[in-house]
Amino acid sequence: MNIRATAAETAGTPAEEEVKQRVAALVARAREAQRAFEFAGQAALDTATAAAAWAIMEPTRNRQLAELAVRDTGLGNADDKFRKNFRKTLGLLRDLHGRPTCGVIARDPANGIVEIARAVGVVAAVTPSTNPVATPANKIINALKCGNAVIVSPSPKGYSSCALLIDFIHAQFEKAGLDPALVQILPAPISKAATAALMREADLVVATGSQANVRMAYTSGTPAFGVGAGNVASIVERSADLPDAARKIVLSKTFDNATSCSSENSVVIEDAVYDAMLGELQRCGSVLLDATQKAQLQATMWHDGKLSERCTAKSATRIAQTAGLDDVAEREPRVLMVEESGFGADHPFSGEKLAPVLAVYRARDFADATRIVRNIYAYMGAGHSVGLHTAHMDLAVALGEQLPVARVIVNQAHCLATGGNFDNGLPFSLSMGCGTWGRNNFSGNLGFRQYLNVTRVAYALAERVPELDELLGDYFRSVGR
Repeated sequence: MNIRATAAETAGTPAEEEVKQRVAALVARAREAQRAFEFAGQAALDTATAAAAWAIMEPTRNRQLAELAVRDTGLGNADDKFRKNFRKTLGLLRDLHGRPTCGVIARDPANGIVEIARAVGVVAAVTPSTNPVATPANKIINALKCGNAVIVSPSPKGYSSCALLIDFIHAQFEKAGLDPALVQILPAPISKAATAALMREADLVVATGSQANVRMAYTSGTPAFGVGAGNVASIVERSADLPDAARKIVLSKTFDNATSCSSENSVVIEDAVYDAMLGELQRCGSVLLDATQKAQLQATMWHDGKLSERCTAKSATRIAQTAGLDDVAEREPRVLMVEESGFGADHPFSGEKLAPVLAVYRARDFADATRIVRNIYAYMGAGHSVGLHTAHMDLAVALGEQLPVARVIVNQAHCLATGGNFDNGLPFSLSMGCGTWGRNNFSGNLGFRQYLNVTRVAYALAERVPELDELLGDYFRSVGR
């Protein structure tokens, strides 16, 4: 149901009305600040961008944010969050540096077109508990670069660290003479009612996190960008450099305890190198569970088909302890591996696990590996990305032509590469569109262009009408009229 309804239809309890009024007041303050900011010029927009970036990147603040995020959410580890906060923000600054985002941004004299960048207005930024600092920072920086105001709706668990981030941004704004109303946060306690009210009042919704939040964004009646579910699979083709592939897969799977939607959840290995690759993964600290241990882990990780918070974004050693696999825990594993052959709800290891737990599939050959990945994504993760480890670069294009994915990541640590890295050309982002495969309206990495409107001025040109044969000549000659 569309949540933008008539006043009579949306009238609720006094508490609900109070929430709506509080949100409306936040948005009103944001609109007032944004109207002045939008026309302040590129230098002002760039100053605000830099202020928000330095608020999170400065090492002492960054460490405080990373440790608070782990303490209050119980997800991930502080060292990796510290690195993520810095590198993702640094990369975003690189992508934005020197980019014009207000006034005339392009001229096409041949076609008589001038493009003018315009702000979208007030952005509602819905952010997850898995990245309660890096994701809101990314959205705030993009929004400010384009002359917008932004109001963040964090997850309840991530509220404290997100609120601290915004305090740090406000302190930088004070130094720069910027209006703090350009960046705000919903007041605690965070509720679905408040988030829904914010979505209705804003000019644009950018939602990252649970699919429930993404669906709510899409049905809010406000233009929205949302992301699809992650469940990345990586293929190890027989020509791959196996030690390199294993090292990168384990690095990706363990980074921040697999909080990223871009962490591998399955690895599909060609039969010709299956045993050798398992050996390399084990040399990198992975432990392969037997059938009994797998069943014990499954009973611990899922209850009534839902992932247990006891295992989400915890270390492999802690997960093994929680599952009662004491002999495995004693080995201090970096990753827990389980062999799998099925797909779907009856085979939960084929889905997203948000933990350093990896399902391993054996494929006859590359064609069979492609089939297996397609079956995995038919259950979960369609549209996101696929990893490929190979010496044959043309196979990546084949995957891009055959699989329902927006990105093919070749010979890289997947979770570090998918959202942009300094050794690939993808734009830095923490929100990856999954196209229509993942029920999204975009298939790229969410970047500053999604935070802009563009006005086009069209000048008259000398008329040129093409001859019909220019356009249909080939058709007429091959098929006839």
